[in-house]
Amino acid sequence: MITSQSQPDDWLLEVTNMSCGYGNGSVVKEVSFALSHGDIGCLLGPSGCGKSTILRALAGFLPLNGGEIRLQGAAISLPGKTLAPEKRRIGMVFQDYALFPHLTIAENVGFGLRNESRGEKAQRVRELLQVVHLQDLADSYPHELSGGQQQRVALARALAPEPTLILLDEPFSNLDADLRRRLSLDVREILKTLGISAILVTHDQQEAFAMCDQVAVLKDGGIQQWDVPYNLYHEPANRFVAGFVGQGGFIPGTTLGPDTIESRLGVIRGNRAYRWQPGTLVDILIRPDDIVYDAESDLKPEVIEKIFAGTSTLYRFRCSEDTEFEALFRSHLDFHLGERVPVRVEADHLIAFERT
Repeated sequence: MITSQSQPDDWLLEVTNMSCGYGNGSVVKEVSFALSHGDIGCLLGPSGCGKSTILRALAGFLPLNGGEIRLQGAAISLPGKTLAPEKRRIGMVFQDYALFPHLTIAENVGFGLRNESRGEKAQRVRELLQVVHLQDLADSYPHELSGGQQQRVALARALAPEPTLILLDEPFSNLDADLRRRLSLDVREILKTLGISAILVTHDQQEAFAMCDQVAVLKDGGIQQWDVPYNLYHEPANRFVAGFVGQGGFIPGTTLGPDTIESRLGVIRGNRAYRWQPGTLVDILIRPDDIVYDAESDLKPEVIEKIFAGTSTLYRFRCSEDTEFEALFRSHLDFHLGERVPVRVEADHLIAFERT
């Protein structure tokens, strides 16, 4: 189901009821989503969920068993008909960079520019090296660059032929966490500056949220929700999305009314009106930011675990055998294992699912 708020006239990429896989089987089944001009989309999910299969189909490396892919309104993939990858005007950035070690950085960036004159090619390469802030390394070789710099070269090479869409296949997974965060923001800025649309494949939620406008959460070859990051976190479509996106866990509760649930943490009210009858057994999603310290509270769960992270500390609390939850407090609130801490729930977005 396409849940993007954009109108069809705004869509650069349309995927409708797409099914594809390897051999006679379909790994991806009836997937639909749409990407607007200039937006960055993401395929997010655990290993084996089908995100790389979708990317291969978008690139033209994998035929479809059903559905269609349209780019700028033109069908590029249908069952029995697949436009060749080199004719799609789609760029690709790989996880392993795939740079040519015997070519200079400038030669790598200009490798795909085969129809331009020497002067036009040199000008395009200079412009792109400035965009990715590598203009001083044009005559260097890939082995002389850091991993982050090599990834910038790979991006510049993919951008050189002026593609309509860029596909990013877990491009930052070989980098350390700090560099990954910085580079993902840099790549977003570059793509937005140039007005280039992109699809990112990743299993890293922070990377997906920081870089992308729309995110598809996948499970078992199907899209569970295609939405903006805020909605994925605060308004998940189902229990899988709620559990997969962000931190948090479920505690048991019993409905008192459409927007009111009783639990071991007290009576919780939120922004959703559910249709369950009073007395329905449910599981409530409690995220670390739903819990606040309150010296006046009568609710005093026990600290059973703590993880110090500099500016903040993540605590795990226990109220009873069936009710444990996490809370994120500023690090100057320093509590010890076994200590009972007064807290209260402040869950503006009430997320719950009927217990099965």
